[in-house]
Formats: sequence, structure tokens, C-alpha cells
Amino acid sequence: MSAPVFTAAEASKVETFLRGRLNPGLSVRLRQRPDECAEIYLESECLGVVSKNVEEGETSYSFEITILDIDLENL
Repeated sequence: MSAPVFTAAEASKVETFLRGRLNPGLSVRLRQRPDECAEIYLESECLGVVSKNVEEGETSYSFEITILDIDLENL
């Protein structure tokens, strides 16, 4: 069974959801080669990825944010 592909239509819907819930400056960008993930950006900074999961006929999306240790140094 092949991995689910994240489509442009899904990216648009997830982007609208994240902008409404988290920050209007977020954008969802598809990767160059089709796969089950898209990248989440705030302006020009990549914050993490959103993955498409399909199990038992149900589709969900998981958002994983990446926080580097250097981002925490001056806090």
C-alpha cells in the first residue's frame, strides 16, 4: 500500500485551519516531490511539517513543530 499524497487542495484547507486557529501569517507549502507531508512556514521560517495520515478510511493531519536548541538560548 502506498503512502497517501498530500494534495494542493488539502494544503489549502489545512492552511486556512491553521491561520484561523494559530496565526494568520502561517502558510502550508507542498514539497517538490509528492509525499504525505507538507511544510509549515511563518513568513520565511520553516516551523515544521504537517503529515497526512489515513487509517481505516479516516484521514487526519498531524502537525509537528521543530524547535532548535539555538532558538531557546536567549530566552
